[in-house]
Amino acid sequence: MEHIVIIGNGISGITAARHIRKLSDKQITVISSETDAFFSRTALMYVYMGHMRFEDTQPYESWFWKKNNIQLKKGFVSKVHTEKKQLEFNDGEFFDYDTLLIATGSKPNKFGWPGQNAKGVTGLYHKQDLETVEKYAPNNQVCKRAVIVGGGLIGIELAEMLHSRNIPVTFLVREQSFWDGVLPKQESQLINKEIKDNHIDLRLGVNLKEIRTNEDGKVTSVIVAETGEEIACDMVGLTAGVSPNIDFLRDSAIEVGRGVKVNQFLETNIPNIYAIGDCAEQRQAIGNRRTIEAVWYTGRMMGETVAQTVCGNRITYKPGHWFNSAKFFDIEYQTYGWVWATTKENEARFYWQHPYQKKCIHVSYDKKSRQFIGINTFGIRMRHAFFDNALRKNKTIDYVMEHLSDANFDPEFYKLHEPDILAKFNQENQSNIRLKKRSWTRIFNR
Repeated sequence: MEHIVIIGNGISGITAARHIRKLSDKQITVISSETDAFFSRTALMYVYMGHMRFEDTQPYESWFWKKNNIQLKKGFVSKVHTEKKQLEFNDGEFFDYDTLLIATGSKPNKFGWPGQNAKGVTGLYHKQDLETVEKYAPNNQVCKRAVIVGGGLIGIELAEMLHSRNIPVTFLVREQSFWDGVLPKQESQLINKEIKDNHIDLRLGVNLKEIRTNEDGKVTSVIVAETGEEIACDMVGLTAGVSPNIDFLRDSAIEVGRGVKVNQFLETNIPNIYAIGDCAEQRQAIGNRRTIEAVWYTGRMMGETVAQTVCGNRITYKPGHWFNSAKFFDIEYQTYGWVWATTKENEARFYWQHPYQKKCIHVSYDKKSRQFIGINTFGIRMRHAFFDNALRKNKTIDYVMEHLSDANFDPEFYKLHEPDILAKFNQENQSNIRLKKRSWTRIFNR
């Protein structure tokens, strides 16, 4: 019987295992050095914040694995011997495979800062990172101040976690405005204000020089590169992005770049070896997407795709239109399609922001054809299916704005803002056909 071995028990690896089992009776082994079983990585912050227990992050009961004949093995793979079809563990054990799926995810970036491996320095990606945060920042008596280095989604999650326990936080961000490589200026500034409104000491345009420690090797302070300022702290969060977790493959025959090189079938250069999830690097970008995407839903899609291929139905990985969501303290964020940080030559933009509340939308469309390109929403929940359909069918900005109420996903008792949004859009587009207010009766009668 063919033995399929999966290294990594994150969303990519476990999705692949589940779908392979649905399609076949192949022998399946999932290997992980992190945890015994799969858990929801995005829920780690809520464990620290007291909203759930760690066991609540595990979607499958312990009996699930035996019932579905999926073997779980705890261990750290140190080498892959492709010519022998063998894995070597760091304890010297060898393990055979017929087909190998590499799904080892990401690791936090480190850039050679002095003290970066000190006690009390951590990322926020693995379960062990959560344990480190709990140890060094259990409360504001043990942790008088924490410093977070690097903006982005993981950084702001960690800031919110620490803030929930009233631990003072200094946030060092090298960009001139928060996440301004991804967000347009208006949204970036909105998030700057939200961070500061939550009493986070946000420092923009600065870099970490070094992390200082005591005689026991525990962090005591950080030095800001630009000013030389020393900031006393008891914990440092390194959240300057992530990179593929593939160091154990560097000496193997498997071709790697920043990640494991794959084609659109998720195949590596070695027959019967595949890579999926955060650690996979597309040889050629798919549309406007990056060659490496550390995103939950793309990992799940890769797992579903590779399962079909290893079970005899060889299909390409098609991630579809870009979308993502996140939360910046109390502001929910969604994006569909493309709204780049800087407007491209062929683009026009429409922006609406509530005068008092933390809500806005930013729409991108083609200047000539008026074809809808993408939308960012902050503080207003929208339906993925609506925008996916608009992108697939090449709808215009006018269609999207006229049907914006169909996209709204806010609860019934929420105040809706489509009339105000449409009024501003009409005002800015007087040279075009003015849009009619569609079915606003249901809004005004609430």
